[in-house]
Amino acid sequence: MPPSLNVLLRSRTLKLRLVVPEPASPLLDEPIAWVHSSDLADPTPFLDAGQLLLTDGTQFPVDASAGEMTTTADAASGGRSAQGSNDYDAYVRRLVEHGIKGLGFATQVIHGTLPPGLEEACRNHGLPLLEVPDRTPFIAIIRMVADYLAKEEHARAEWSLQAQRAISRAALRPDGLTSILGELERQLHSWVALYDAAGNYVRMPRNRPIPSDVAAQVTSRVRDALHLGTRSASYLHIEGQSVTLQTLGRKGGLRGALVLGAIEPLDPARTDIVNSVIGLASLALEQARTLDTARRHLRAGVFEQLLAGSIDVALKTARQVWGQLPREPLLVTASRQENPAPNLLEALELLADDYRGAVFYALRGELLVVLAGPVHQDKVLELLQRHGASCGVSSGTTMDGLANALEEATRSLRRATELDRAVVEFSELSDGGMLGLLRAEEAGPVARGMLQPLMAHDLAEQAELLATVREWFANNCVWDKTARRLGVHRHTLRNRIDAAGRILGLNLDGMRDRLELFAAVQFLEEGSGRAIGKNGQ
Repeated sequence: MPPSLNVLLRSRTLKLRLVVPEPASPLLDEPIAWVHSSDLADPTPFLDAGQLLLTDGTQFPVDASAGEMTTTADAASGGRSAQGSNDYDAYVRRLVEHGIKGLGFATQVIHGTLPPGLEEACRNHGLPLLEVPDRTPFIAIIRMVADYLAKEEHARAEWSLQAQRAISRAALRPDGLTSILGELERQLHSWVALYDAAGNYVRMPRNRPIPSDVAAQVTSRVRDALHLGTRSASYLHIEGQSVTLQTLGRKGGLRGALVLGAIEPLDPARTDIVNSVIGLASLALEQARTLDTARRHLRAGVFEQLLAGSIDVALKTARQVWGQLPREPLLVTASRQENPAPNLLEALELLADDYRGAVFYALRGELLVVLAGPVHQDKVLELLQRHGASCGVSSGTTMDGLANALEEATRSLRRATELDRAVVEFSELSDGGMLGLLRAEEAGPVARGMLQPLMAHDLAEQAELLATVREWFANNCVWDKTARRLGVHRHTLRNRIDAAGRILGLNLDGMRDRLELFAAVQFLEEGSGRAIGKNGQ
């Protein structure tokens, strides 16, 4: 850490005297980045924030009544006119606004004593003021700060070397990644957290947990970073804590994230340590990626065996790798992988590992297939929806009926895509669809149940959407002809039909849903006619 004003004040060789502020002020403990000397009226263009400025006061007027060295001042000033006390205030204000940490003023050179106006301005603006005696050259102060900074830099380089060695030794242990993160935590005196590709916190036995007051926000930020799918580093402030977040892996295939919390600003030495750990952690996770790829190929082979009816062979293979396969009854979930969400497969791998085979997934070309029992199905759907994947779900099945269940899930997925829905279950197609009915006498009640939302809407809103749908079908779904019969613009007709589709959950741009609704309207009218006939008798 760079020296502070207190370090300079404690030096017996410099013999500096503190004028402003009081000795107990925290301003005296702030680090000084460098020391600069200037007698310009406005030296700020040549200074950096965090520096100590030294001056002999040539830029200020000399007061002969105060016993100052008038002749020297006049010669140095070149006969300038006296400046008012406001000049001191403006001078000090500029230094403070520029981030200067202190002002050292030499006496017995130009000015015999400290100008009272300068002392007052420093006190008003909170700028530390030191008196530099005439026997202390500015170069002595500059050299002391330079030597101190060089010593600090050497110490940091030595610390960095020792820390690198400690981390390298940790990497050789059997639990390499855990030991690496534990050593990083010890070296930086901060908490360290590792997240997997799905954004779940990975608990390490020897690491400190994330503080409870920031855990939720840190997890949210990690998931946002992983969702982007690119390598990134973020420096955050959460609940007053400095947090560094670094994603691990490669673009399009992130393996997780490393988070450092309650950490001091990263100097070059600390940055080197963190970069080393990121490299080692990325290597360890990339090796795991190769293993995951091999597992996915194995999963695909096991699933094909299940479809082919070689259930015993598939079970034996799965038992050696995953422990088991999901128990019957099974639900098959299908999702299309044309534009896969980042880290979806990694998240599924972790989910399957968490439940030790009670969840199984496999890829068949662009189709992602997940097998799970009813107990774990909610977890599967939650994960898929979190990654923005549409899916179709089969009805319950056994291993022997897996091929039929896969067809059901695929049909449900197509339906979900048509309706732009996150999930469609096969029961919605087989039980609620008009085209799925086999007996005409069942059609009336089912048609009324299907059209009930539309009839309720018309009653509540005094609308005529059902009548519009009837007229549309009567005119073979021809927009212009139907609009003329109803006496409305074709855009108005289109809006009404779209509204009816939304209320019923149908996509009326597709032939299947048009047929579904057409059959419902016909059976509703037939059912009403039969009811009237019975009442008339």
